[in-house]
Formats: sequence, structure tokens, C-alpha cells
Amino acid sequence: MKNKYLVFMGLLFVLMTSKAQTKAIDPVEYVNPLMGTQSVHSLSNGNTYPAISRPWGMNFWTPQTGKMGDGWIYTYTAEKIRGFKQTHQPSPWMNDYGQFSIMPVTGKLVFTEDERASWFSHKSEIVKPYYYSVYLADHDVTTEITATERAAHFQFTFPENEKSSIVIDAFDKGSYIKIIPSQNKIIGYTTRNSGGVPSNFKNYFVLVFDKPFEANHTWRDAILEQDKLELKDNHVGGIVSFKTKKGEKINVKVASSFISFEQAELNLARELGNTSFEQTVVESKKEWNKVLGKVVIEGGSDEQLKTFYSCLYRTVCFPQKHYEKDATGKIMHYSPYNGKVLPGYMYAGTGFWDTFRALYPLLNLVYPSINKEMQEGLINDYKEGGFLPEWSSPGFRNVMVGNNSASVVSDAYMKGLRGYDINTLYKALLHGANNEGPMDAVGRKGAAYYNSLGYVPYDVKINENAARTLEYAYDDFAIWKLAKELKRPKKEINLFEKRMMNYKNLFNPSVGLMSGRNKDGSFPANFNPFKWGDAFTEGNSWHYSWSVFHDIQGLIDLMGGERKFTDKLDSVFTMPPIFDESYYGSVIHEIREMQIMNMGQYAHGNQPIQHMIYLYNYAGQPWKTQYWTREVMNRLYKPEADGYCGDEDNGQTSAWYVFSAMGFYPVCPATDEYVLSAPLFKKVTLNLENGKQLIINAPNNSETNKYVEELKWNNATYDKNYINHFDLLKGTTLDFKMIDSPNKQRGTSETSYPYSYSAQKK
Repeated sequence: MKNKYLVFMGLLFVLMTSKAQTKAIDPVEYVNPLMGTQSVHSLSNGNTYPAISRPWGMNFWTPQTGKMGDGWIYTYTAEKIRGFKQTHQPSPWMNDYGQFSIMPVTGKLVFTEDERASWFSHKSEIVKPYYYSVYLADHDVTTEITATERAAHFQFTFPENEKSSIVIDAFDKGSYIKIIPSQNKIIGYTTRNSGGVPSNFKNYFVLVFDKPFEANHTWRDAILEQDKLELKDNHVGGIVSFKTKKGEKINVKVASSFISFEQAELNLARELGNTSFEQTVVESKKEWNKVLGKVVIEGGSDEQLKTFYSCLYRTVCFPQKHYEKDATGKIMHYSPYNGKVLPGYMYAGTGFWDTFRALYPLLNLVYPSINKEMQEGLINDYKEGGFLPEWSSPGFRNVMVGNNSASVVSDAYMKGLRGYDINTLYKALLHGANNEGPMDAVGRKGAAYYNSLGYVPYDVKINENAARTLEYAYDDFAIWKLAKELKRPKKEINLFEKRMMNYKNLFNPSVGLMSGRNKDGSFPANFNPFKWGDAFTEGNSWHYSWSVFHDIQGLIDLMGGERKFTDKLDSVFTMPPIFDESYYGSVIHEIREMQIMNMGQYAHGNQPIQHMIYLYNYAGQPWKTQYWTREVMNRLYKPEADGYCGDEDNGQTSAWYVFSAMGFYPVCPATDEYVLSAPLFKKVTLNLENGKQLIINAPNNSETNKYVEELKWNNATYDKNYINHFDLLKGTTLDFKMIDSPNKQRGTSETSYPYSYSAQKK
């Protein structure tokens, strides 16, 4: 089977490329969807699963090695596959919704997940974003999958057998199945979810087979119902059986809908229709190359190319499209906020605490038209839920801290996105900034304290209070920038300008770092900067003290000037990875991931510190940014099953790599600047949506030549430590002259530093 596939893909390669195209022509072939799948509860190497899908597709499909309800759907070290699952899971910690599975079996009618499970080997597994194939040894069946946005095409190759069967599992917590033999069809729904949905939530599905059924059965729990074609219960499923010849292929087309059975049928007809399996593979590959081909890489090792495009693949998975098109082509969605079917866009499956930092800025640069849809979706989130989500899966989820929807909304508008109702979104930001929501993670927990005292106190039983304060201050900056752009009343603008300085209220001069602060203004005694959690979120003071994205100069001043500031940055890498886990009561995986990476206190596996390396640019030592970004890319990312150094987190950790490999990073979203490092490749071509190209040249780049001696912008020497978003959109060429030792004269002047409020005040 594998040889046949390779021949097929070779022909496909010839058809889709030409002799004139010789470089980075097939980016999807560099993607390893297994990157990050060797993860367990106690240690994350990505916490990913192989998503067989389309970019931002409403539905993903993945082989299922974990048990029903296990957030670790697919673990690289697993030995058996239990089924092939439709999934919408953004993270094992959030778990899944809208899930059901398909599994071929032969011989005895086995249908429970343990009985039907089959041994498999990665040696007989092919994994691409657009195609999956695996040999199921216990059943002597090869399963192949390809997908569209809301549908999938399965192809099962069976042995000669009197009873070859396909099992449909609609999962527990409430499900329905109906077999319709006259139409070679099965319909059903699943309600299993992990929260964030109304009581009427259902994922409706339809499967159409290309061969009549020899026998049909339904089942509930572990009981086979031989005489029933329809069942509704806690946990139901169906089995259809066939007589097959050796090598016979049975095709199954499947689609789903959050709206209705009729919409699922429409999704199936519209997206698969009469297309063959091979045609769907071709179309899916074409779509992936179109999206991934926006960034063309040249002059890197095979491993670096695989890492880059595997990361880029992850950045275009979440959030997923949560909308469908009705019979007239009108955009509709099922609302996870009020349970109604309503017009308009909606996306789901992202946590802004993670993704505001780099994922959304990447969308604004490379895929702005998609983020425009996402902004329209946020408008509907607010109208239907009363607040903007901070974590959507698919509706409100009560996890993490911050009000970072402000950053996501502001950055899009400040980067030039238009054509949607920004005034309603701004109204949503005002509402979220001044109110507690229906749960801790929506709106601002502790808003009354923050607005009156200028911080959320440590001693009023609001967890992770310092993290909340620091993020609220930055979020106020994002609102301030947008308020000025929208020409809001001066009093309103001034209010947010004042609030965004609240970060200063947490600076503890006795330790030179951020800490919690009591309601009476005192700092807690016995402060331990290595204590994880408590006043902070999934980190300690050494991680969160840098979370002043909008005013690094102000932070430098608090820390005693540039020298003391850079010494503190240096110490993050030179301190031992000691920690205090007492707040959690055990060593959480984020702590362990920091400890084992041999980078001191630098915890790249979690988001709060991921921008820290770029801060040397604000204090006259840009060569250290160049050194450490290269170190992190080389040491902490690999295109392998253990390829990440912590949670991938819906594109954020991948977006860090994508930006850093291009040579710049959005330290402060809601400004129009990117802070420079040094590119990883000899050439990067960014094909912008406006038809322009950003070309980044570094011809003498190498493993040793990782420092920037000189940068030229359109052939003119450029000495800044940042570049402007709108200048990039005009189309430009950046020429980096790379050398093997630091240039300690370039970028050392204050006139070269990136934006800080205290320095620029604009």
C-alpha cells in the first residue's frame, strides 16, 4: 500500500510543479503532523495530535489511541488504535467536543473500544496534513483519510473476508444512531463535550458508503442490538458489514454539522459530492500548499525546513471555523453561547492568554483576511454571550487569566484590518475591562480592586493576582491605542492611559522584581521569586516580571537602568532551575519542562516569558537577542514526536518559531512594530495578501554566522532594532549581513530602540 501511495504522490508532484520551480515548491511535504505527539500528563513535548484537515477547518480527523474521554487522543508511544476520531480538541487540558469515531474490523463483531483496538506501527503509517494512512494489523485493514473543512473521505482496504465491518461510535454522555440500508447511509449525533456549550448542543453526522450493507447492527454500551436500526441512549453506535475480496476498497464519505442533519447532508454534498478519494487528496494538498506557501524558505537544512513548516502548519489549525453555509450560501453558525442558529461568522478553539502574543500578530501579517473573519466572529461572540471570550472551546471556558481579547481586537485594527464593526468590538472591550464576567476567566476578575487601587491585591482571595494586574495593565494599553485611533472622548482615553501604568504598582524594590501586593499597600513577607503560581500564572516572578510589553523603558527605569536590566536578563539563563511548587502541591509539567531544558530559569515551554529574549534590543545589546533566539530554535524545537519544549498551545509556541526564523517578533501587539533578531535561513520570501513581497536575505547565514553585522533596507543601511508593519506591507527587501561574532556597535543607540510608552509616549 505504501509503495502505491508513493507512486501516486510522485505523479501528483509532477502534475503540481514545473521544472522552473526548484525551491520550496511543496511546503506541505515538509510538515510532520506528529511533531509534539510524544506527550503525557506529566511532561509535554507539544501536547499535539496529528490533525488531518484543511487550514482552520471546522472538523479535524485523527487516529485515536487514547480511551474515550482521554484528552491525550493520540500518543506517539501508544501501540494500538481504537478508532479514527472527528475532533475539535484545542488541547488535552481543555479536552474535546463534537466527537465520534469510525473503525474497521474483520471477523468477529467487536465494537467496544478495547475489543476493536488494533496494533499498529509508525513504520506502516503515513501522516500528512492532507492524507493519513495506517495498517491495522489485527484486522488486516489499511485505513486512509483525507479531509475538507466540514467533511472527510475514508478509504478502507479490506482482506478477503465474509464479514468485514465498519464500526461507528457516537460516544457516551448522550448519543443517537440510525442505519438507513436503502441509502447505504448512517446518521447520528453526539453530545459529548467538556463544557462551553448550551444544553441543546449536538454534533450531527452523516456517513454514506459506496457499497450496500450485507448486515446492520446497532449497539448500546457493550450490548449488540441485532434487530434495531435506530437507537438513542447514553452511549450508542452502529456496525455495518460486507463480504470483501482481497484488496477491496470501501469508501465512506462523512460530514457533520452543529446545526442539523439537513445541514450535515448539505455539507457532505457541497464539499465531497461525487469526487473520488484521489481527487480530494489532490485538492487538500493544493489548499495546504496555497496557505503554507505564503512563506517560502530557502537555504536551510532539511531539519530546519521541516521544523519551520511543521510550526507554520500548527499556526493555521486553530481557531477552527465554527460556521457553515446554508443552501443559499449564507454564512450561519450554531451559537455555543445561546444555543441558537444565527447568521454570521464564528471561530472557536483558542485561548487568548496564549495566542495574543504571536499567533494573532502572525495572522495579521500573513493571513489578514482570515483574521477579519475572526474579528467578525468575535462580534457575534459578544452579541450572543455578553462578553468576549478569553478562552473559547467552543463557548466560554473558565481557565487562565487576563483580558487579552483587548490585544486581539486592538492589534488587528492597529495593523490595518477594516470592513467590520469595530465600534461594537470597542464597546465589548469597555464592557470586559470594567466588569467581572459570568465566570472568573471572562471579563476581569477583581476589576473593582484593579480600578480603585491600581492592582488586584494578593490578600483578597483572588488567585494569580499579580499576573492579572500585569496583563490588565497591558490590555489597558491595547484599549488606549484603539481608543485614540477611534477618536474616543479624551476623558476615556486618559483613563486607559493612566491605568496602563498600573504595572508599576507591583514592582517590589526590595527584590527588584514584580510581586503580589496586599490591599493595604504592603508587599507580602517572605516573598520567593522562584515560587510558581500563587500570585502568578503557570510561572514565577522571574517569568512574569518582563510582562510590561508596552513600556519596557519604564521597566528598565524601575530596575535601575540598562546595565542592571540586562544583567537581570542574563541571570535568567545563568541561575539554576530551582523552583517552589508548594502552591500546586506537586511539580506541574510546566515546571518540569523548564527544569530539564538546561536554560536556567528560562521557561520557553510556557508563554509568559517567550518575548523576554527580545528585550535586549531595548537596552543596547541586540546581539544577545540574536544569540538566544538561535539557541532556542536550535535546541528546543525539532520536527519530531518530542519536538516542542512544552505545550504548543494552538499555534502560539509555533508562531514564536515562525517569527523568530524570519528574524523579527511582535513583542508588543497593538503597536505597528516588530522587534528584530536575526533570520535563521539564507532567504525568506513572504507573499503578502496585497500582492507585495517581503524578501529577507541573509546569504552568508550559517550555524556560526548567527550575528548581524549590518542590515540594509532596500539597499540603505538600517540601524534600528525594530521594523514597521506598514513599511513591510509596501513590499521591501531586508538584507542581513551575518557574521560569527557580535557587532557591539550596531543598535546600541536609544534612537534604535523599539517602542516604549515612557520613551515615545504615543
